[in-house]
Amino acid sequence: MSKEPIRIGLLGLGTVGQGLVRLLQKNHAEYVRRLGRSVIVTHAFSRNLTRLRDCDLSNVKVGDDPMYVAKEAPVDIVVELLGGISPARELIIAALGRGKPVVTANKALLAEDGDLLFDAARKAGVAIAFEASVAGGIPILRVMREGLAGNRIEGLAGIINGTCNYILTRMAEDGLDFESALAEAQEKGYAEANPAFDVDGIDAAHKLTILASLAFGIPLELKGVATEGIRHVTERDMSLARELGYRIKPLSIAKRRDGAVELRVHPTLVPKEHLLAKVDGVLNSIIVHGDAVGPTGYYGRGAGGDATASAVVADILEIARQPGAPLSLPPLGYEPNSVQPQPIVPLRDVECAHYLRLQVADTPGVLRAITSILAELDISIEAILQKEPKGREDASVAIITSSVSEQRFNAALEKLLALKFVRPGSTHLRVEHFHGR
Repeated sequence: MSKEPIRIGLLGLGTVGQGLVRLLQKNHAEYVRRLGRSVIVTHAFSRNLTRLRDCDLSNVKVGDDPMYVAKEAPVDIVVELLGGISPARELIIAALGRGKPVVTANKALLAEDGDLLFDAARKAGVAIAFEASVAGGIPILRVMREGLAGNRIEGLAGIINGTCNYILTRMAEDGLDFESALAEAQEKGYAEANPAFDVDGIDAAHKLTILASLAFGIPLELKGVATEGIRHVTERDMSLARELGYRIKPLSIAKRRDGAVELRVHPTLVPKEHLLAKVDGVLNSIIVHGDAVGPTGYYGRGAGGDATASAVVADILEIARQPGAPLSLPPLGYEPNSVQPQPIVPLRDVECAHYLRLQVADTPGVLRAITSILAELDISIEAILQKEPKGREDASVAIITSSVSEQRFNAALEKLLALKFVRPGSTHLRVEHFHGR
C-alpha cells in the first residue's frame, strides 16, 4: 500500500470542520497505525477567510472557491460540512463526477436529495459516506447497516436532537418555562438565534428520514414524517407528567406496521423507568429493535465539533482502506434495486396512548362530563389526575388514555374542548410505552 498521505479537501470550517482538523492532528499517530498512512487536510473552503479559527491551518490551503476544492484540488477525499441544500448538493455531485469520494454530515441534504446523491456515487463508482449526519458521535448508522444486518429491524425510537432535549430537561428539573429554557440554550450555544429548525422538529425529521431508510430499506421519505415541535409543552405538563410516572422527551419514532411504516417526531411521555426517560441535557440516545436481538440501546454525544468529527474520521478511514472504489456496502445497507417504497401510515391512523391536560372551571360534574365523552368513543382511561385551582388559576385535569387511533382521539378532543367549563390552554401529547421494544 502506498505510504502517501490521504489528502482531504474540506468544504466548511465551522465548528465541525475545525473539530475535524484538530482531531486529525491530535490522533495522527493512531490513524497511521490503523491505516498505514497519515490523513491530512490539504485544502479547505471557508466563507470567511479572515475569521479566527480554533485549529492549526498553517499547512492548509484555505480559499474562497468551494468548486475548486470539490473538482480541481489535488485531494483524495472531499468532506462536505457546509450544511443546507445548495451549494452543498452541487459541490458533492461535482466531486463525485470527478471520481472523488465524499464524506458528508449534511442530514438536510440527505433527507431531501439523498437518493440523487447515492445514484451519482453509484454511477461514478466511488463512495459516499454520511455517518456524521445522525446522532453525532454515536455510530448508529454503521450499527444498523452492519452490526444489526442479521436482523429484520422492527422499529426504533430515540432522542436525536440535543437542543430539544436540553430545553425539556431544564423545564423538568428546574420548572423553567419554554422561553426561559430556550434562552438559556441559546446562551450556552446549544440553540441557534433562530431555533425553529430544532424546536419545531425539522432537524429530527431529517435524521429520522435517514434512520428509517437504513432500518427498513425504503427510499428517503421526508414528506412522510409527521412532525411536531416542543413549543406547546409547558412546565405544568412537566410536573403533571412526573406525578403520573412519566417524563416528557423529544422522541423520533419509526415502526413497521402491517406492511407499512410509521414515521413521526413529537414530544412524548415516556415511562420514567425507561432508558430514554433518563437521557438528559444535550445527550442523544436511540433504541433499535431487531427481530433476533430484541431492543439494543445507544447513547452519547449527539452533536458538537469533536463528537461529530469522530464520525467523519471513521468514514474517512473506511474509504481510505479501499481507495478508488465504492464502499463494500451500499449507502443504505440494501442492494439499490431492493430499496422499495412502503406505504406510510398517516398520523390519523397511528395508534398510541395519549396525554391530555384540560384547564377547567372549578365546577361540579367536570370529571363526569369528560369521562362520558371518552366512553362514547370507546376510549379507556389509564390514569387521571385532578389538581385544584391555585389563586386565580383554573383547575387542571390530566388524563392518560389507552392506546387509540389519532383520529378517534381527535374526535373526542374536539368534543372536550367544546365543553363550556373548559378554558383555553390545554395540551395534548402522545405517550409511548415501548411494548416489546
